[in-house]
Amino acid sequence: MLEQPPAQLIRPGPPRPSQARRAAGFSRAPGTERYTVPGGGALSIALAAGDGIEIVNTEGGQACELLAATPEGRTDAALLDCRATAPAEGLRALLAAEEPSLTRLRRALDRRGIALEAARAIPLFGDSSPAGDSARFTAQGPGWLIVAAPGPAMDFEAQSTLSPLALTVTRAAPRETGHFALPEPLADPVLDLRVGSATARAYRVAKGEYIQILDVDGRQCTDFQCFDARKVDRGIFHPLDVTTTRTIQGHAYPMPGLHAKYFDQDNTALIEVVQDTCGRHDAFAMACNAKYYDDIGYPGHVNCSDNFNGALAEHGIPGRPGWMAANFFFNTGIDDHGVMYADEPWSRPGDYVLLRALTDLVCVSSACPDDTSAANGWQPTDIHVRSYAAQEKFSRAVAWRPTPDEEPIMTRESAFHASFAALTQDFVEYRGFWLPNSFPQTDAVESYWACREGVVAMDLSALRKFEITGPDAAALMNWVLTRNIDKLGVGQVVYSAMCYPHGGMIDDGTLFRLGPQNFRWIGGSDEGGVWMREEAARLGLNVLVRSSTDQMHNLAVQGPKSRTLLAEILWTAPHQTPLQALDWFRFTVGRIGGETGVPVVVSRTGYTGELGYEIFCHPKDGAAVFDAVWTAGAPLGLKPMGLEGLDLVRIEAGLVFAGYDFSDQTDPFEAGIGFTVPLKSKTADFVGREALIRRKEHPARKFVGLEIDGQDPVAHGDCLRLGRAQVGEICSAMRSPRSGQLIALARIDIAHAAEGTALEVGRLDGHLKRLSARVAAFPHYDPKKERPRS
Repeated sequence: MLEQPPAQLIRPGPPRPSQARRAAGFSRAPGTERYTVPGGGALSIALAAGDGIEIVNTEGGQACELLAATPEGRTDAALLDCRATAPAEGLRALLAAEEPSLTRLRRALDRRGIALEAARAIPLFGDSSPAGDSARFTAQGPGWLIVAAPGPAMDFEAQSTLSPLALTVTRAAPRETGHFALPEPLADPVLDLRVGSATARAYRVAKGEYIQILDVDGRQCTDFQCFDARKVDRGIFHPLDVTTTRTIQGHAYPMPGLHAKYFDQDNTALIEVVQDTCGRHDAFAMACNAKYYDDIGYPGHVNCSDNFNGALAEHGIPGRPGWMAANFFFNTGIDDHGVMYADEPWSRPGDYVLLRALTDLVCVSSACPDDTSAANGWQPTDIHVRSYAAQEKFSRAVAWRPTPDEEPIMTRESAFHASFAALTQDFVEYRGFWLPNSFPQTDAVESYWACREGVVAMDLSALRKFEITGPDAAALMNWVLTRNIDKLGVGQVVYSAMCYPHGGMIDDGTLFRLGPQNFRWIGGSDEGGVWMREEAARLGLNVLVRSSTDQMHNLAVQGPKSRTLLAEILWTAPHQTPLQALDWFRFTVGRIGGETGVPVVVSRTGYTGELGYEIFCHPKDGAAVFDAVWTAGAPLGLKPMGLEGLDLVRIEAGLVFAGYDFSDQTDPFEAGIGFTVPLKSKTADFVGREALIRRKEHPARKFVGLEIDGQDPVAHGDCLRLGRAQVGEICSAMRSPRSGQLIALARIDIAHAAEGTALEVGRLDGHLKRLSARVAAFPHYDPKKERPRS
């Protein structure tokens, strides 16, 4: 009789498939496409008979216009089996405004012969549409669909913001691999070629031209290499060199902004990155080669290096056993042990990198053939390459995804960008915006002193703004915020934390009360708005939570002379609070330039620890606001301040920053803002209350100030040790220009958090180098907040 293992050792049933939960952009079915129509924007897509169309009013309160056009360009609502139409006034108004973001749509309409002069649209939704309201259609034949989210510029008092629409298209004929509907070209292509799966293509690009490398189906790596064509003509074959590039740039891989260039071994800049919708690439390894596959047991496997050799041979470029390359859409990293790891790419269908040639180039691109690992999502697919003329203009941008489930938003410029760009070229990407980092004529220390003794202006437009309106608005805000909203009067502002049920922080920010049921939340993250909408839906509250980030940009004017400056330019109506009477944490509505000037909201708030104000305006008025501030500030010695200078004043004043001083693993007490949690006086329940009671009664860590001896720099994440044991870590650190002392904000085990406790900052591996430090008073500057109250 055949001997079998005991029954209890046998795993019953067939194997279960691997089913990791993925973000929506990665988990879409082959026949499903998702798009986001931004508030005040529009887009067009191709339709085929039987395609299903769903439009969702994501945040509520946003009007929509649909236009359907035949392949010949004739608008016809019957293409969507609909008869109710109205003049397409909203879309026409958007296109007439010459908004640069709609340039591609204008070109697409012209190319397809779609005229809008007499076009009629299918109107959907309106001011009272709830979040999640939706409409569905089925295409009756082939043609084009135009979806618009129109509306006028935001009225700050009415809170009439514009918000996005979500478009999902379910194809009647699911796409085949390699046949994803590529996005519209960024301009008229010069070159338009497909790099088939497991192949490579070589091509020439002239100086100044742009190269767009697209991932057709998502999760597909592509190796890119290029050569200075003039050197090639002289028999010099120096390729893009990854090590040279990393060394010169000080970055793992180039990205839009100051660190955008790739170099050859002669330090010649060959190409720069202009746009990147993926945001994560590899710069640690070579293109795959025969030896790689030989060594893992796949001799003879097709590889990118051999494909490069074949494609480059026609240009007379000698082959190599293995090519280094810019590995786009390849997801690798180096772990804490110095070991390289790899996983499936982050790229989604249609993601791209846009490059600009800095000299005449011979280029080669591959579609990686690796089917032995997760490098291509286990299914190698195609890559597509387009090039555009040097005369085209493309702004620098990198993708920002508010949440993993949302479609990417490209980095945008604030209303004040052009004005600050006249003063500096040093901009950094911060949560989807380009913000000034430093100024050549006003370094961080000079702007620090200007803020402490005079007046500065800085761009804080990247702050997230949300309009919360409706009968249950107050109830929602009292539920999601830790502060007692019942005590907040109209015209007042309150600083609060927002927490998850376990007590960890989602965000911190300020809440403006515009009316009995009208609020504006200004925080640092998109997650705050998502959380508010989720909680409102879960509780069935009658409230709208709509983003107004792109409708309200803000210029901060901070320092002891800020009141004098703004009093010169701000006009307020008799029923509004004049600037001179505006108390700390209050706001007023006024105009800059007299009673018919630019409408603004001005709050007496800031992030510097000084007397200061924030001016909120519509982006179309940004230049006028900036010019008025700069003109009035010139006699007062107004200086610009970037993020480098802001970090100095906010750390010294003990003002916390997300990702450095708090996270969802940190409660408000551990972030040094326990005053935002009035457990004794707030009678209404709120998210995280029970967890915060428990955490306050049994604290594990405390947020403290720290003074460090010497001038060796310390940084976020450096460990704090008592002997061999780690007892805390540095959250934010700086050298105070006022005292010359290295200071930090730190989180320390409660047993060692008493003022005066001697500790050491661990450098290198935390043990080989130690810097003496001691727990100090928190905050380091103006602990009673007398300066901003003045």
